[in-house]
Order: sequence, then C-alpha cells, then structure tokens
Amino acid sequence: MLRTRFPVTANRLRISGRHSYFNAQQVFRVFQQQQLSQRQYATRTNNNGGGRQETDISTYPPERIRNFSIIAHIDHGKSTLADRLLELTGVISKTGKNKQVLDKLKVERERGITVKAQSASMFYEHKGQKYLINLIDTPGHVDFSYEVSRSLAACQGTILLVDAAQGIQAQTVANFYLAFGEGLEVIPILNKVDLPTAEPERTAKQIESAFEIEANSVLHVSAKSGLGIDHVLPSVIEKIPPPNGSIDQPFKALLFDTWYDKYVGVISLMAIKDGSVKKGDRIVSMYSNTKYEVAEVGIMHPEPTATTSLQVGQVGYITCNMRSVSEAHVGDTFYKEKEPVEALPGFVPAKSMVFSGVFPIDADEFDRLDESIQKLTLNDSSVSVHKETSAALGQGWRLGFLGTLHMDVFRQRLEEEYNANILITAPTVPYQIKYRDGTTTFIRTPADFPGVGTMQDSVECTMEPYVSATLIFPEQYLGPMLDLCTTHRGEIQNHTFIDESRVMVKCRLPMADIVTDFFDKLKSRSQGFGSFDYEDGGYDTSDLVKMEVLLNGEPVDALAAVMHRSNVVNTGREMARRLKEVIRRQLFDINIQTAANGKVVARETVKQLRKNVTARCYGGDVTRKMKLLNKQKEGKKRMKKFGKVELPQEAFLTVMAKGSD
Repeated sequence: MLRTRFPVTANRLRISGRHSYFNAQQVFRVFQQQQLSQRQYATRTNNNGGGRQETDISTYPPERIRNFSIIAHIDHGKSTLADRLLELTGVISKTGKNKQVLDKLKVERERGITVKAQSASMFYEHKGQKYLINLIDTPGHVDFSYEVSRSLAACQGTILLVDAAQGIQAQTVANFYLAFGEGLEVIPILNKVDLPTAEPERTAKQIESAFEIEANSVLHVSAKSGLGIDHVLPSVIEKIPPPNGSIDQPFKALLFDTWYDKYVGVISLMAIKDGSVKKGDRIVSMYSNTKYEVAEVGIMHPEPTATTSLQVGQVGYITCNMRSVSEAHVGDTFYKEKEPVEALPGFVPAKSMVFSGVFPIDADEFDRLDESIQKLTLNDSSVSVHKETSAALGQGWRLGFLGTLHMDVFRQRLEEEYNANILITAPTVPYQIKYRDGTTTFIRTPADFPGVGTMQDSVECTMEPYVSATLIFPEQYLGPMLDLCTTHRGEIQNHTFIDESRVMVKCRLPMADIVTDFFDKLKSRSQGFGSFDYEDGGYDTSDLVKMEVLLNGEPVDALAAVMHRSNVVNTGREMARRLKEVIRRQLFDINIQTAANGKVVARETVKQLRKNVTARCYGGDVTRKMKLLNKQKEGKKRMKKFGKVELPQEAFLTVMAKGSD
C-alpha cells in the first residue's frame, strides 16, 4: 500500500496530541468523519457502542416527510437542480465546484448523462417545522425508463422539469404520463429561464396545452445560477402529500434498488411502507423466504450515513449480510420475522427490446466475466442474461437491453468498472415464429431461426416487434420527419400542433429499424431540434428472412442476422464489402458470400497471395510458363480444399464497430 507521509496537524483535523503520520486512507477516513460531524442534520445523534456515529431520524413522523423525484427529458438540467437543492439544505457545501454530484458513475461523468437513479436525503426547515425530504434524481433517456418507473414507486410526487429554451420534448411527455399513471402530484418547473434564447411564456403555454396544467402555476428557475431555487422546496412541502402508512403496523418495505459492495455484500435501497426497522432486527424476504439479520440501516446524504432506525415513510438503505447477488430481487417485499404482511405489488419486469451477444476475448476470463456480469446486473436489474455458445466465438451470454444506448453504457461499465475485455455482437430484436400447429416461439438469436425447409413446411407467419413512437420537432421539419418515418417502414398515425411552431407526430415503427441509425438521422434531418421517445407497440406480421455470411462456403454464425426481406440486398452487399476490407489475404482465394433463403445476394473475393513462379524463366517457349502456372493453380485448389479461414477477433470488432456507426 502506498503511504503518504506528511504530518496532520491538530488544527486541520482536530486530532489531539503530537503530529502523527497517517497513510492516505486513514487521512481520508478522519477527514470524512470530521465533515460528517460538521453537517447540520437538525437531529439527535448517538453512539451505538460500535464507534460509529448514528443519526437519529425517528423524530420525523410521516407528516413531516416528503419523497419526490425529478423527471425530465435528457439534458434539461435535472442533476444541476439536484446540486442546488443539496447546497440549499447544507448537504454539500457551496464551493462552486459541485457539478452533477449525484452522477457517481464514471460513465455518467464522461458522457454527461444520468444513467442510474440516485437518492439523497435532505433536512429543511419550513414555517418553523423541520422536514426530512428525500430526492431521487432520475435518468432522462428513454433507454433508462425502467429506472424512472422504479424510482416513482418510492415517491408521492415529482418535479417535471422543462428547458425553457427547448420546450416540451418527447421524453417530457412520456415521463409525465408515467407519473400521472402512478397517481403522483406533478410540480412543473421551467429551467434555464435566464438564457438569451429562453421563451418561458411560450413553454408554459405548451405545458398547459399538453398536460392541462395552469401556466401561472409553473415555477421559473435557473438551476445553474440559483435563480428561484429557494421556491422549490416550499412548493414540494405544500403540494406533495406525505407518505401513507403507520408506525404501529408491522414492518413492511419495498426493495426498489440494489448495488454490490465488496466489503458488506449486497446493499438494498428500500422504501418503508409501515412500521420501523433497526440494527439487529430479523427480516424476511417474501420472494425467497430467506431470513436476514440487519447489520446497518441509514440514509443517502448523499453518501451512506448510518441511522438508528428507518421508519414509515422514509427511504434508506439496509445491509443484512446478503452475500449472493442472486438473493436480491427488485420489487421484493421485506417484513420482520414472525410478523408476516401482505406482499406489495412490486414492479412489472423490464421487457428487453434489444439483444446482443457478449463474449470474452480470452476464454480463460469466462468465470471472472460471469461474476462481473452478475454484480453489474444487480445494479441494473433491467438487463436479462442467458448463456449461449457460438461456434466462432465460444461460450458467452445473450444479454437483453432496453435500447442501444443502454447496451453501450453496460459495455462501458463492464470494461471500466470490472476491467473486462469483451466482444459484443451487433444488436438484434426478438422475433416471433408462429407455426401451423398453433405454437409460437421467440427468436432471440439468428441461430434459432428456422431453416428454409421448416419455413416452407411448418411456419404460418413470422412477426417482428413494433414500437409506438412520439416525435416532437419544429414545424419546418415536418416533411423530412414524415419521410424519415416512411423510409423506415413506419406507419404515421397522427400529428398535432402543441403550439404555433412545434409538431408532435405519433407513428408505429419496426423496432429493428430503431436500433440502427434512426436516431442519428432524426437529429440530422431536424438539425438537432427533434426529440424521440417510444414504447412497446406489440408484434405485427412481417416478411422476415435469415441472412448468413459464408466464407468459402462455411457459415459464420456470429455474423448471421434476421431482417426484413427488403433490406437483405443492401445489407448483404455492405457486409461483404466490410469483410473484404478486414480479412487478411491467404495462400488461396477466400470467397465471401451473403445468402438468404439459400440464394446468394452478394459476393466478394479476397485474392490469394501468389509466388511469381515464372521469375526463373528467362526465355523459351510460352508452354514452359503455362506449365508452371498450371502446377501452381492445382496446388492452390488442394490448399483451398483442406485449408480453413479463421476470422480473427479484430475482424469481428471492426465489422461490429462499423455497423454501429
């Protein structure tokens, strides 16, 4: 361990006695404890005999507790607003360096987006009463809507944040109806009202027109400068109802988030619906019927802060020696031993919209990667995991995601947080095959797609998933947007004007066309002003075929794909061209073919490496040269017959990378 040798003075860290030498971890621990003691909790604290200070929040009845979340379209300022609220309540200091404090993941900092909902508890005094307020900052991208839905289950109200310069966008509409469906109180707030391009009056009218919320009830703030921030929490206290439940009822809690810590195991974030829980209590999981002893309870402030107990209406974490990641089930109900309760509704499982294969570059890393995927899916329960085997890539997993951004973020987290070296295949969507005997099967990998004979004899129809999409953009881009939808096999349902200059279009689109380049084309054709959101739209009959890639007549299963018949020719030619660029030349010709339904749709040839066998012929009859060339040709035929083409990992990486551009 590296040690930082420098004296820590009593004035700086309040350490009595002579100067001492501490290693870096000890210095940080002491500094953290001092910062903790300086925070204004407005609560009593005690020492539970274990040397760790615990905060007593039992003095806050449900009437003085508020649980709310912040929902918005991506990049409308949710995390910045959360920073200002944390500063206002003294949870973090006003240093001017607070930027997305609740975005704790490295991938969030690098990309500048929120991908994981984070909770933070605040203490605030309003009209002489002290309140415990729990804030949940949620993602804004459609691919992480499951995070939003789980967060709303722990709240009684929400702040709907809208950028005053950009106005209502697609995810704004989706999130509003998600909160409305949960029966939550919605507080609309306009952010960035101090920008030169802001149009708060027009945006407020959009909110009134789209959501039937009076324009004069909308708060105007600037999260970056702090303008109007002091009106937010009073509005939360006055408009959002307190949580229901009773301290006298048996303990009942909803598990809505989990993460893994290598020192204490699984940490569970719970919303307490009834009763209370403290260290030493015995609790039971209703999902697995497993009993646990509570090791610690606490709140996120915004880091884990131990408390003496958690009571009805409060949101906090519980550690209970849960060592295996398979024991935690999001949506589970917990209760005290010998005090059974009725199960809470829980959550509807996330429905994977995109599937992709994940394989280790080095086969020896399979077990370690398996453990890493289990730990990461504990923190992201919307990912589905199934093991699969590829003839070209070996053992791996077929993972299901909510979208392509979700898939890319998961890959980046695996590489950065767990040092995984992986290959991820091109995304596919789940198809359905309906047979003539009435049975229906799901196709998650191209390898499961029926052969040509089975398709002709036994299959009644093939179906692909569709989405109900919402597009919002300025009026002048209506033509290009409608053309974009129709060229991607979309069906326009209706379009309406949400104000004098913005249009909202609703249409049905094949999910397979969404996961490619649809979003990039939308931004390009609308010059960045368009926004897009979608939800599951069921399955429709479609003319699907399986396109295979053949190298010298041998199929490469990792490059096979299922697609609509109209896309086969263009996709096949493009795939053959890319493979020709990345496959190294051999001592024999390599024929690259793409085929569908037994018919070749495109072909490229990687020419052989040839020795100049006629170099030693300085003259003489031409038959001498032809004899040498024919002898070389026969040798090449024998070599091609017995030789095999090995497609290197670099070729897969290059093809997949180009496919995602």
